[in-house]
Amino acid sequence: MEWKLTDDRPIWMQLSEQMARRIVAGQYPPGSKLPPVRELAADAGVNPNTMQRALAQLESDGLAVSNRTAGRAVTEDAAAIESVRRTMARRITKEFLSAIADLGYTREDALALLKEEEDTHG
Repeated sequence: MEWKLTDDRPIWMQLSEQMARRIVAGQYPPGSKLPPVRELAADAGVNPNTMQRALAQLESDGLAVSNRTAGRAVTEDAAAIESVRRTMARRITKEFLSAIADLGYTREDALALLKEEEDTHG
């Protein structure tokens, strides 16, 4: 897995968001076992405690469940996964609309650009 970490926000938060994105995108299907903390931490090049905090956030967000003997797994609650997925999509949409407005485009212009991009690269 490729991890993209920056210095602008806490690492654990970035890790949690990237894991959440992988869950909602289906890379980790509902009910699937997540890799162990140490394996994920080594893969990301971070301290296991940092990864532990990121995974605890996934649990708090309802995307992961913990079993002391079997490790962590992705929740089987499809509604919880879809809720996080829609929240992420809304945030991305707001960021896009804000950035496009900064360029002087209207929402209608933004829709036209999206349609044009879809037609070109569909």
